Amino acid sequence: MLKKTILLAAAAMCAVASPAFAHRAWLLPSATTLASTSQSVTVDAGASTEPFNADHAPMNVDTVQAWAPDGTMGKIENVSRGRYRSTFDVAIDKPGTWRIGTATTTVSGTFKLNGEPWAVGRARRGGGGAPGAGGMGGAGGPAAAKPAAAGGAVPAPANPPRPRIDPSHVVATVADIPAGATDLALTESQSRNEFFVTAGAPTDTLFKPANKGLEMVPVTPPTDLVANEPGKFRFLVDGKPAAGLKVEVVPGGQRFRDAEHAQELTTDADGVLTVAWPIAAYYWLSTDLTDDKPGEAKAAKRRLSYTATVEVVAP
Repeated sequence: MLKKTILLAAAAMCAVASPAFAHRAWLLPSATTLASTSQSVTVDAGASTEPFNADHAPMNVDTVQAWAPDGTMGKIENVSRGRYRSTFDVAIDKPGTWRIGTATTTVSGTFKLNGEPWAVGRARRGGGGAPGAGGMGGAGGPAAAKPAAAGGAVPAPANPPRPRIDPSHVVATVADIPAGATDLALTESQSRNEFFVTAGAPTDTLFKPANKGLEMVPVTPPTDLVANEPGKFRFLVDGKPAAGLKVEVVPGGQRFRDAEHAQELTTDADGVLTVAWPIAAYYWLSTDLTDDKPGEAKAAKRRLSYTATVEVVAP
């Protein structure tokens, strides 16, 4: 009876945990509030099932940028890539709130030329393991073959591998697609992954919306978050409130607690997300959506994603 109870409990735990197997890309600064402009922030960057737990893969930080409060660009220094995480430094040499991270727009997908499959951006290889942000993808592999049925026939796998595309049939950009291409299946992807650092008093000069794609405009200053006060963030899509947007909110340090404290929250009619922080910690906020409004004329879909790391301190 005890053995059966243990097995049932283990099965229940697996059922709850299974959605979290996807690897999350994260940036973890050593500090988000500084008293002066004579300091630097060291940043860890990686991808893992649990945010901020470096146990899977390092992030490619080649596209990381630092926007100073006056709109000028800061320097990314001392870049290092390890087995499970990358690190870099940012010298915070101007007062106000900095915005540090990645903001990328890419177009990928497939098309046919003379009846043969081609790809834009990256060849699809057999196995179907989807690459993660910055080349941090999971390994992936062909679906395991099932035992032969009666008569010796082997049934098709539940998730057959994607057809392999010859590496010579890959173009770098949409502009390189040859004339006469058919069966275009392209997706435009816009993503941002960032955090904020304030030296002295917070400023909002970097939070004026561009009214393009998925944007987050803080209502509560993102470096003034306290565990006993709700934080508010406004999400916009092309400048309009992103109502009903689901946002995942996960604190770091899960290995040290019995409860995960993860939340899936929804923005209100004005696109505002209100977060009640259960504990003081660094938090990983992430959301994404797909629509049919790409800026690239040859793409049929647009995928928008936004991720931020914020620090919530004890009162």
